[in-house]
Amino acid sequence: MDAKKQKLTDDEITENVVETCSYWVPRKKRRCKMTANKGSTFCGAHAPASILDDNSGEDLSKERVLCPLDPKHTVFKTKLAKHLTICNARDQQSTLPYIVKNINSGENVEDSTDSEKFREIKLHEVPDGEFYAFIKLIENLYDKLIASTITEIHSAHESLKEELSRDDYGQNTLRQLSQSSSLLGILERDQQIANDTSYVEFGAGKGQLSYHLATDLDERHMTGSQVILVDRMSLRHKKDNKVANRDMVKRIRADIADLKLSALPELKKTRRTVALSKHLCGEATDLTLRCIQCNTVDGSSPVDYVLIALCCHHRCSWQSYVGRPFLHECGIGPRQFAILIKMASWAVCGTGLSRERRRAMEQADQKEQPEVTTQRLSREERERFGLQCKRLLDWGRLQYMRSQGYEASLKFYVPKAVTLENVVLVAKIDTSKKRNSLPTGN
Repeated sequence: MDAKKQKLTDDEITENVVETCSYWVPRKKRRCKMTANKGSTFCGAHAPASILDDNSGEDLSKERVLCPLDPKHTVFKTKLAKHLTICNARDQQSTLPYIVKNINSGENVEDSTDSEKFREIKLHEVPDGEFYAFIKLIENLYDKLIASTITEIHSAHESLKEELSRDDYGQNTLRQLSQSSSLLGILERDQQIANDTSYVEFGAGKGQLSYHLATDLDERHMTGSQVILVDRMSLRHKKDNKVANRDMVKRIRADIADLKLSALPELKKTRRTVALSKHLCGEATDLTLRCIQCNTVDGSSPVDYVLIALCCHHRCSWQSYVGRPFLHECGIGPRQFAILIKMASWAVCGTGLSRERRRAMEQADQKEQPEVTTQRLSREERERFGLQCKRLLDWGRLQYMRSQGYEASLKFYVPKAVTLENVVLVAKIDTSKKRNSLPTGN
């Protein structure tokens, strides 16, 4: 039988206590958890700068200053020059051949200053006459151009059939899998899962779609194909790290606004390129559409097929939006665009109120509500107008793709019960037509 462990004395306990930094982190509302430096109550990052004067006699080498690249941390003043060469916040991408600052952001337009000003518009401040006239304009454009043109294309992929049948998955997981399954099903239907192809996922996030695509390519022994993930952030728990064939997957950290796709050395390894995304928020879609178009010397697109699930239209911007020429033809300028993207949010939130406020209103439906005579729309009307605004923005993107030599269409790729953002842009290069060289939307 083991002998009983002897209790530590008070002195021994004191010696073994690891003191943590005393700095209070306002943003996190707690103390720093880093170990304090020996002989100090602060860690290296939070050690206060020395208070120096002519008579202090303190060592200047102990003074710490804020890092100019990232003021969230400090560095010894005498080591600042060296620190700037190794700081994680430094711009490491400027020397990469495929990073060109703002190459896909769109040219500066004459009314860009006005567009920034109009972004601050609040719908309740729009005069009633303008408000209702704009709604009428949207309804007319939708009925004339878009109504009944978007058809359903629900194509579940066989590779995800087993996972979708698992009863231990939560609703959110199954919803994400349903979207991935449908997108892969569309690729399969259009014969895009093939050998010698680069698949570029824009705004890849944690890479769930790329994971399932790469796994399917590997299991079917597609030779020479690869999956490239593009995202501006470095995330934890990336799904693509679990792909069995790691040589098939490459992750690129880049802002889509700065990505020169044709300069990616990986794309030179394959004969074809497919661009895809499972939800690109707002202007990221427009940045991507530019990215796949205007990055080669001869003006020809390096991308053969495009599959982008569209979402977050309220985050679009006038400068980056590729469908500006189309909207101009419809009589929509920067001010109307700002109203348009705000109304687009009605499609997914109805009233624009918080979830708690909406619930309280629903519980009080039986009570008499005060009459409001301005901009009075039912939740159903707001949702309908919001959807029409979204589709009008997508229609402008569709026209842009067609002007660039693509056969393009909009499809409902999953039911609304799966996600309210259930429209996908499908485009395939039309080799029988000469690509239009007009700088549409740039």
